[in-house]
Amino acid sequence: MFGTILISVCTVMHVYVFWRAASIPFVERHISGKTVMNTGLILWAVFFFGRIMGHSGTGIPAAILEFSGMNWMAMLFLTFIPLLLTDLITLFGFFMPRLSASLRGFAVLIGILLSVIALVQGLRPPMVEKYKVILPGLPDALDGTVIVALSDMHLGSQLGKVWLSDRIAQVKEQKPDLVLLLGDIFEGHGPPEDQLIDPFKQLSATYGLWAVPGNHEFYGGNKMNLFESAGFTLLNNEWVEVRPGLVLAGVEDLTTRSRNGQTSDPISHALTGRPPGATILLSHTPWEAEKAAGKGVGLMLSGHTHGGQIWPFGYLVRKRYPLLEGRYPVDGMTAIICRGTGTWGPRMRLWHPGQILHVTLRTEKGSRN
Repeated sequence: MFGTILISVCTVMHVYVFWRAASIPFVERHISGKTVMNTGLILWAVFFFGRIMGHSGTGIPAAILEFSGMNWMAMLFLTFIPLLLTDLITLFGFFMPRLSASLRGFAVLIGILLSVIALVQGLRPPMVEKYKVILPGLPDALDGTVIVALSDMHLGSQLGKVWLSDRIAQVKEQKPDLVLLLGDIFEGHGPPEDQLIDPFKQLSATYGLWAVPGNHEFYGGNKMNLFESAGFTLLNNEWVEVRPGLVLAGVEDLTTRSRNGQTSDPISHALTGRPPGATILLSHTPWEAEKAAGKGVGLMLSGHTHGGQIWPFGYLVRKRYPLLEGRYPVDGMTAIICRGTGTWGPRMRLWHPGQILHVTLRTEKGSRN
């Protein structure tokens, strides 16, 4: 259903963009209508087969086809938006017809420029973004504990073993006490996931390696057991005391639970019976933060939203996920939402590159020193 809707929407955008582009004065003077139409058909085919064959295939040809198709989809969208705004402002050329035709040319150029910026940002290595969090109840002995968290890498045909090895090197440079995976580590298609797990085995941390599932971990079967083979402990609606006075809790993916119509309360279940001290909650989806805060969680770490990934999608994503990216105070709790270490679909981001979280835990006394 999702694929059908996506193909239908992109087909409509294709027709609109090439119809309006054909009326730009420069195009009318230098490019025949037949050439414009054939170019549109070829690019539509690139998108269509990238979605159908590249998405479900394996190997280099499928990866190239998917890369081309998904990135063209994003370029099409980034051109569609300024073109549509131009047409709405000029009433589709009824108002100032000559000027509106030239403005459509500028709109296409803006779309191309935005696409280039998004592609550069999407291909850049993710940045390590540092936060300091005063964690209520944290023992003095754990002041300065360093957490490194990764989310939404979407490993598969587009982001593979070489890319992952570079990310593992970035994590190791931070000398973490805790390494956390916040879900959607695998994309769910492309090469077998067991071929991608080896780089994770290079990681170690003083207080352990921990993971929670995202929605993509269950596409094509449960992949979570692969993380256990790499030394990660899975937290699925449960807590563990990683050190006296520091509790780490994790929950199942809340979006998957919502789609399946489940009515259980994983956050309450995950936090029940824990010892006193500081509590960190891992939840792939940044929902129910107020509930977590009310149950005494001091820090909640999430992902899933990608920060919208490509502007202006962030405005739409925020409607469903008010905690979109970055740091939020929630009823005395700190919530930090990773905008994603990798990308989903297009290898493009507008405006910010991917992200690895580096969180230093402080006691109230330690923060004053």
